[in-house]
Amino acid sequence: MSTLQPRAHTLRLLLGDQLNPQHSWFATQDDGVVYVLMEVRQETDYVLHHAQKILAIFAAMRDLARHLREAGHRVRYVAIDDASNRQSIPGNLAALMAHYGAAKLQYQHPDEWRLDEQLHTWAAAQAFEVEAVSSEHFYTARTELAEVFKGRKQWLMEHFYRRMRQRHGVLIDDAGEPEGGEWNYDHDNRKPWPGTPDLPTDARPSHDHSALWATIKAAGVQRFGNPQAGELRWPLNRAEALAWLDHFIATTLPHFGAYEDAMSTRSTRLFHSLLSFALNTKMLHPREVVQRAQAAFHAGAAPLPAVEGFVRQILGWREYVRGIYWAHMPGYDERNALGHTAPLPQWFWSGDTRMRCLQHAVGQSLEHAYAHHIQRLMVIGNFALLAGLDPAAVHRWYLGVYIDAFEWVEVPNTVGMSQFADGGLLATKPYVSSAAYIDRMSDYCQGCHYDKKLKVGERACPYNALYWDFFARNETTLGQNFRLGMVYRQLQKMQGPQLDALRERADGIRSRLDSL
Repeated sequence: MSTLQPRAHTLRLLLGDQLNPQHSWFATQDDGVVYVLMEVRQETDYVLHHAQKILAIFAAMRDLARHLREAGHRVRYVAIDDASNRQSIPGNLAALMAHYGAAKLQYQHPDEWRLDEQLHTWAAAQAFEVEAVSSEHFYTARTELAEVFKGRKQWLMEHFYRRMRQRHGVLIDDAGEPEGGEWNYDHDNRKPWPGTPDLPTDARPSHDHSALWATIKAAGVQRFGNPQAGELRWPLNRAEALAWLDHFIATTLPHFGAYEDAMSTRSTRLFHSLLSFALNTKMLHPREVVQRAQAAFHAGAAPLPAVEGFVRQILGWREYVRGIYWAHMPGYDERNALGHTAPLPQWFWSGDTRMRCLQHAVGQSLEHAYAHHIQRLMVIGNFALLAGLDPAAVHRWYLGVYIDAFEWVEVPNTVGMSQFADGGLLATKPYVSSAAYIDRMSDYCQGCHYDKKLKVGERACPYNALYWDFFARNETTLGQNFRLGMVYRQLQKMQGPQLDALRERADGIRSRLDSL
């Protein structure tokens, strides 16, 4: 990093998920401040990442660097193939601080514990001043959820969500009551999609980043999945993200609620927003997304159940899981309350399975770096939990495969909600089902190699035997759960040859997961 450049008094680090051009840092222009963005193997390699995720983050970082330069700011962009790139954040920062003769380093609080700890530890050993500031993104502070639930065994989201609605005046009427008289319209939002209404158009921009992808490959970055480099469809800056948000509110939000749990081989998204990448990289602020949805309800452009369901995901669930993450890290990502140790089947990397639901859900994840929350929870996660897959391996796969996955949001969703590996801190019961639920909410069972109605035999849907075997195997841990009383009463009636046959079938499935 020897190219002669004017000295600077301050370097400001921007991470790959801190792409908010409206941060207060940028309100004034100062030639003594240099903004630093870097593409490093430290970040591409800490888990195996989807090609499209690496490409989109790098492309969005480069777009922000361009935007900042055009606004008159000084920017140092360290590309993945720069000869001077030390391929680690501390290594590059140390070299750049010396290069510019800077006396102060500032960075925004990272949202992943590993980065927060790395920067904090490294900063403590430096002779220059280091200051960490807010990213100015979330509604809540890191520690707020822990304060709300201090002393409680279970941290239930609904309590937190209602508190957030009241505090921020979201979907609250003039009397201080929830709009429509209810806090939660989940009961209205569980419909399968029968083919109507028509699917919304995909008006996202298309980018050709073939050259950048060639650079990433040449740098030796390991990856999996389809990069779609010639037609990358994700918003890569705030302007594109706002345009896509407006399109979603106008065309898709009205039907979001009713079909938010539906799945179909005819669509990868149905009526989901595809806003999570823009939100989680901070191109969009959650407040403006919630405000636009609420405005659509007040204008009569979207029904209350749809708007409430959408708001709950952002104002409620998103803030809640972040609080869970910071309250229980480090170590939350390593929890394994049920002692599951099976490795991931090979088809997690190929989609090559005869189970049509998993073929589609895993296949589209590999193709698009995206699946919506029910595909993640009730198809892929459901199978992983029933089959006894190692929750740490499941976590690493989810973190790598999804374009919107960063640890603060992914770990609680995977380890807690999906795999019940935290023993019930986050979820009141394991989210598992037999084939019946998947069939009710999708068209996946139609034309599948396996029969959704059969419980035993080679053509029986694997979910069916695995479901009952899961509860039988874990009766000591789960048998007293008040939400599972009906399950265990039914299981008691099945004792004897019927349950023995189911468990034998489940054992056979778990012994040959790769060939399902």
